[in-house]
Amino acid sequence: MDDGDGKGSLDEATRMFMAARPRLFGIAYRVLGSALEAEDIVQEAWLRWQHADRGAVREPVAFLATVTTRLAINLAGSARVRRETYTGPWLPEPVDTSADPQLGAERAEALDLAVLFLLEKLNPVERAAYVLREAFDYPYPQIAEMLEIGEANTRQLVSRARRHLASDRRRPVDAGAQRRLTEVFLTAARSGDLSALEGLLTEDVVSYTDGGGIRGASRIPVVGRPHVSRYLAAFAPRFWPDKDIRWVEANGRPAALVLAGGTAVALLSVDASERGVERLLWVMNPEKLNPYVASLTS
Repeated sequence: MDDGDGKGSLDEATRMFMAARPRLFGIAYRVLGSALEAEDIVQEAWLRWQHADRGAVREPVAFLATVTTRLAINLAGSARVRRETYTGPWLPEPVDTSADPQLGAERAEALDLAVLFLLEKLNPVERAAYVLREAFDYPYPQIAEMLEIGEANTRQLVSRARRHLASDRRRPVDAGAQRRLTEVFLTAARSGDLSALEGLLTEDVVSYTDGGGIRGASRIPVVGRPHVSRYLAAFAPRFWPDKDIRWVEANGRPAALVLAGGTAVALLSVDASERGVERLLWVMNPEKLNPYVASLTS
């Protein structure tokens, strides 16, 4: 059935869009690190798809992915400015990946919270190039076309992003080892066992707490084994007595949801290598935590 304006069937257009939607969200989320902003981008892509001359589009999914990527790059530029005034450390918004482990991609790359956090240091075009190549396996010529840059430049951007990640992050342990290490860490943290904490943390460990300005959340990263272990030990008597732990999946990795009276107050993701705990990522900002928790029960 034609929609009367020469643009082809709207029902068919809707079907195509919904089939591509997981991929579109996956691209936007990886570029932005925000599920809320990614949803806005996908909605804008849908509006543009409705008004496009769809009869002239030979590859709808490629067209939609290009629109989504460019919209995400544009929004990432303004988002970076806003994040410069964010209260305390900014961490990516967690997503539940239990239903879609790859989050619309061919590979789960650039999905781990620690990776998304490090990708924030890249400019939006570098980040998009890396995401399109590593997670979605687009060929370099197509990425170049999507980003409107040369193929040689595209290869340089992806290579630069890979080097950046390799220099800033050691190879992570597998999910099973991460779960076990997180369990041991939580036992030590809840009891305030200083020596046990020191044995788990790497020398240059960093603890980041994204509280968005809420009371009690550290507004600066805590750096180094002595400082982090003492901070956690001092923190224990005030924070842990009334808390419960629920094991969840966030961004393809096991994580600990911290609850007080059944209400989520933090999501802890431990970034660990064979050396031990490299980073502690505490998401406490309700604007990021509440949508994630809601997605677990929906």
